[in-house]
Parts: sequence; structure tokens; C-alpha cells
Amino acid sequence: MTGLGFRDAEVDEHAYVYGFLPASAGREGDPCIALIAHLDTIPDSDFPGINVRPRIVPDYDGENLPLGTSGRVLSPNDFPELKKLKGHTLITTDGTTVLGADDKAGIAEILTACEEILREGLPHGRIAVCFTPDEEIGHGAALLSLEHLGADFAYTVDGGALDQVNTETFNAAEATVSFAGVNVHPGDAKGKMRNASLIAMEYAACLPASERPETTENHEGFFHLTDMFGSVEKATLKYIVRDHDAAHFAARKAMMREAADLLNEKYGEGTVTLSLRDQYRNMAEVLQNCPQAVSRAEDAIRRAGLMARCVPVRGGTDGSQLSFRGLPCPNLGTGGACFHGPYEHISAENMDLAVTILKNLLTAENG
Repeated sequence: MTGLGFRDAEVDEHAYVYGFLPASAGREGDPCIALIAHLDTIPDSDFPGINVRPRIVPDYDGENLPLGTSGRVLSPNDFPELKKLKGHTLITTDGTTVLGADDKAGIAEILTACEEILREGLPHGRIAVCFTPDEEIGHGAALLSLEHLGADFAYTVDGGALDQVNTETFNAAEATVSFAGVNVHPGDAKGKMRNASLIAMEYAACLPASERPETTENHEGFFHLTDMFGSVEKATLKYIVRDHDAAHFAARKAMMREAADLLNEKYGEGTVTLSLRDQYRNMAEVLQNCPQAVSRAEDAIRRAGLMARCVPVRGGTDGSQLSFRGLPCPNLGTGGACFHGPYEHISAENMDLAVTILKNLLTAENG
């Protein structure tokens, strides 16, 4: 940022990176817009974000593409959006790591948009940029200084499709369910043994199988079992719970409590312990009161030649937290797809189009 001509580029004590572009002459009265992306990538040890060996494929033919020597194949049969990338310069993984476009692509696009605005002398209001260090591990933008940022509204550049403005996120919670069993010799177990792992299976069966990530879409919420481990003596299930609707979200948490109560009544108090922690809320509650942030993004997308759509995020962004902290913050796409796994990909042309959208956003006259 310093090399590009940003003012006051710095890293604070919490590892947040800030930089600012003063308003150009005559645009000092425009609202200050902030662009935000996150520095970290998914910390999944199966497909890590380190030792990434990206493959760049010019003039992609729209067909099956082997991912290095991993044995994995990026196929339009599994990912139909690949057909739209025929002729693009495609950037993929080698099948052993994530690509890290979530959210390195957002960082690259933000900086490129600002670089081009400065180089081309395009008029603009004050621009604030912040790169956050820990979006993927749950702390999000909790330590981002809104006073230092000084923005009227903001956008995270942390999504997929470029024609989307994300104005809704899930309401989110995480749950840990612990099971206490009684372990005795199986030959003398009748009437004595309580198998914690089997009780955990009973608990999982209490939650509707039709309400899991693999069976839901759009505004449908879910219970997602992320981890399970145990023995006869003790077992643990870990869930994330998601729903766009606040009442449905509350009902999901109540269902988990009722399942724990039912099994405690069956096997004895203390057999099941449920710990629930809310993570973030649906930012639609805030953004409905800031139509300017949404309409400005929609206009920027239309000016880039796309049909703008307001689409719910089936997840969360730093914008959820920031919106409830008082900084309205919709989410915009980077042009990437299949994040958080070895099939992650993005094209250079989509990144260029994302830059165009950001330039439209930042240089639009207020009003």
C-alpha cells in the first residue's frame, strides 16, 4: 500500500493492516467507503493453505482438468460453473491444498482497483482499506478499529459470484455435546454399561436428517456435525447451527436442548451436557436501514455489464460482525469458487471484472 501511494499504511498491534486514500479534489463531501478482505486462509489440516502450488491454465477448454498428480479432477460435471470459464485463464490448486483465493483474491482485487484509480486519476471520495487477520477462525473483525477506519459504510470482498450483493448471512452458533458413559467388562455389562458413543448416536438421530448442509439450500438452515469422537466412557459431538430466520434459529437451539433433556431423562441426569455459543447474527437486520450501501453496489455491478442480484450468504463474513458494531457492510464477490477445498479455482478474467466493479463502486458520484 505504501508503494502504491496510500496514506498512513500501517499494521496495528492486533495484525490488522490499514491504509487510506484521501478524497480527490471536489469529492471531499462524499461518504468514506471502506473495502475489507481477510489475510488468513482456512486452517483445515487435510487441505492446508500453505505450500500452495497453483496451476495456471491459459485458454481453459471447459473440460475435465487433472489437478497435478493428486488423482483429483476438476470437472464441469461436478462444478457446472466451469463451462462459463471456457477460454479464461484458469487458476487452480494441485489437488493437495486450498488455493487461498478466499481471501487472497479479495486482497489482490482491492489493491489493483485502488492502484488503477490512482494511475488513471479517477475522482473518488475518501477510501479506507483494511485487511483482517483471522476471519476463518471465528474471531473475525472484533478488534478492527471503526474509529480509525472512519468509514460511513463498507464492503467485504469475500464472496464468489460477481453478480451478487450479499446482504444476508446466517444466524450462527456452535455446539459441543458431551456424553458420559459407564464402562464395565462387556461380559458383565447387562444393566450396568452405558455406552457414551451409542448415546451420542441417539442424540444425532434426534436431529432431522433432512436439515443438514448436504440437503439444504437458499434460506434453509441446518445442523452440521463437524466432529465426532468417543469411547464407551465418553464421547463428544461438535455442531455448527445455522439459519437466516431468527425465530427458526432459536427453534434449532431449543431442539438441541430438548434432545439433551430427553436423553438425560432416559439415562440419568448428567449423561448429556450441551454447550451452545452464538457466533454471529444475520446482517440483514442492519443493512435494511442502509439502502445506499446496497444500491451503490448493485449499480457498480450493472455498470460492469452484469445483472445484479441480492443473494443470501450461506455462511458468514466479517461484515456480519461489523454491521452489528455500527458499520453497514454488504459482501461482494471475488469471482472464485469451491472455496475451502482442493477444487478451489478462480480465473484471471473474473478477477479483472471484480476490479472493474470495485472501481465503479469507489468512483461513483454520491447521490
